[in-house]
Amino acid sequence: MRVWIDADACPKAAKDQVVKFALKRGFEVVLVAGQSQTKPAFACVRLIVVPSGPDAADDYLVEHAVQGELVICSDVPLADRLVKQGVAALDPRGKEFDERNMGERLAVRNLFTDLREQGQVGGGQAAYSERDKQTFANALDRILTRLAKGAG
Repeated sequence: MRVWIDADACPKAAKDQVVKFALKRGFEVVLVAGQSQTKPAFACVRLIVVPSGPDAADDYLVEHAVQGELVICSDVPLADRLVKQGVAALDPRGKEFDERNMGERLAVRNLFTDLREQGQVGGGQAAYSERDKQTFANALDRILTRLAKGAG
């Protein structure tokens, strides 16, 4: 099994958590980025730097992740593309993307994009907290367990 990470936007704490799970459970982690990054010095971790361009990392993830694998991403349109292919998707704050919630997640994302463009709201997400780390770890454990059972 592989866990893919959309590495440009993923908090370091979430990446570190995935690597920790990989070392315990014996799976490969593939970091996909549009710019060079520091790769953790473990054999189970690979770094792929894609040519820069709009959605280059997203397109790479959609082309290479397969059913039974997990992608960590906070990009809602990317998650929608992955879920439609049967690939599990989880955001770094522990919220799983699935067929049941994709419509709502896309609608909320589009609403906030429109409001930002109109200057009615500003800013981004809050800082990545200890609670976010714990919620992510719990969701990661649950999804990895489910995927392992599906493969077995």
